[in-house]
Amino acid sequence: MGLLVSMRRPSKAGGEDRLVSKDAGSSELLAKHSINDLNLAGKRVFIRVDFNVPITDGAIVDDTRIRASLPTLKYALSHGATLVLASHLGRPKGQHLSALSLAPVATRLSTLLERPVQFSSDCVGATARNAVTAAGTGGVVLLENLRFHAEEEKNDHEFSHEMADLADVYINDAFGAAHRAHASTVGIVSHISEAAAGLLMASELEHLSSLLDAPAHPVVAILGGVKISEKLDVLENLLAWVDTLLIGGAMAYTFFKARGFPTGRSIVEPDLVEAICRIEQVVEERGLRLELPTDHIVTTHLEAGSQHELLAVSDAAIGERLGVDIGPVTLETYAACINEAGTVFWNGPMGVFEINKFAAGTLAIAQAVAKTPAISVIGGGDSIAAMAKTGMTDQITYVSTGGGASLEFLGGRTLPGLAVLPDQ
Repeated sequence: MGLLVSMRRPSKAGGEDRLVSKDAGSSELLAKHSINDLNLAGKRVFIRVDFNVPITDGAIVDDTRIRASLPTLKYALSHGATLVLASHLGRPKGQHLSALSLAPVATRLSTLLERPVQFSSDCVGATARNAVTAAGTGGVVLLENLRFHAEEEKNDHEFSHEMADLADVYINDAFGAAHRAHASTVGIVSHISEAAAGLLMASELEHLSSLLDAPAHPVVAILGGVKISEKLDVLENLLAWVDTLLIGGAMAYTFFKARGFPTGRSIVEPDLVEAICRIEQVVEERGLRLELPTDHIVTTHLEAGSQHELLAVSDAAIGERLGVDIGPVTLETYAACINEAGTVFWNGPMGVFEINKFAAGTLAIAQAVAKTPAISVIGGGDSIAAMAKTGMTDQITYVSTGGGASLEFLGGRTLPGLAVLPDQ
C-alpha cells in the first residue's frame, strides 16, 4: 500500500471539501513501506515515536504528541505486536537528568491506551532487554530518554545495533524527529530486517505535501523563535513557496541589526547580518512581502515581575533592555495579513511566551490563525501549546507534530529519517 498521499481537506470557509491527491511530497518519498504493509503478529516492533512533550515538575503540560501516536500504537497492538517505544525528551546532551525522564510519559500513555506500559530505565543493554521480556507478548514498553546517551545524536553504529536487538521490526512514526540523522531515526534501519513508516508519519506527509502541491494563495508563513541560524537555510528555501513572511520572536532582532535598528540586549547573531541582507534582496526581487515588528515590549529581566515598556523598534530608548514580545501595532498588521491569506503556516512564538506577561503577542497570533478562513497549519511545540491555551485548536486545519521537520519539508529539504526507509 505504501505512502499514498491522498486526503480530503475541509474548507474552513464553509465550501465543499477539496480532494488533494499525489503519490508523495517529493521523489524520495514515493512508495515507501507503511506499517500496514507488514505482518506484525507475534513480532517485537520498535516504534520511534515523538514524545518530546513539555513537562513541568513531573507533570505533562501538553500531551498532543502522545495522543497523535495512538493510531499507530493501537494498530500495531490490534495486529498482535509487542511494542518497544523509543523517544527523546529535551536536550540532556548525553547526561541522565531526572527532569528529562520519560517516566511521566509512560504513566500518561498507560492511561491513554488503557493498558499497562512497562517503563525501562534505560534504552539499551540488559535493563531494556529485561523490560521487553517482562512486558510479555502483546505488551508495551517505553524506553528511557534516548538522548541520555550521547551516541543517539551521533548516529553511533553500536548504539544503533543495540536498539535493533530489542525488536524484529522498525517503524518510524516520529515525524518531529525525521529531520535528524540520529541512531534511532537512521542508524537502526540498517540493523533490522523490516522497516516502514507509521500512520502519523503518513498523515503528516499527506497534509504537508498538499500544501506544497496546490496551496491557496496568498501563502503566509509566520516564523518566530529564538535563533535565525536554526532556520536560515529553510527560510531561504521557503521564499520559493510563500507570498508573505511575518517574522517575530528573538530571531527578528538580527533583521533589526541588518536594518540598523537598536537591539539592546536582545539576542542577535551578527555573523548572519549579510545573509539577512541577501534574504531581503531576494524578497524584493521576487515581489514578496516581508513584515517585521514595528513595535515591541522591552524589559530589563526575563522575569514575571520585571518592569516593561512598549517602544517602537526604531526607538533607541531600548538601551540595555531586551525585546520580549511584539506590540499592538505589529499585531494589527500581522492579523490583517493572516485574515487575508489563502494558506497560513505558523511555526514559533512571537516572544518569551513562557512568561505570561510576555505571552500576549503569541496568544493573539494563535487566535488570528484560528479565526482566519484560510487553510491553517501549525507546527512546533510552542505554537501547539499556545494554540491549546486559546482553546481554539479544533479550528486549525492541521496541527503538525514536527516544528523543525515541517519547516524543512516545506523548505524542500530531504528528511533523513524518511529517506532511509525502504521503498515498496
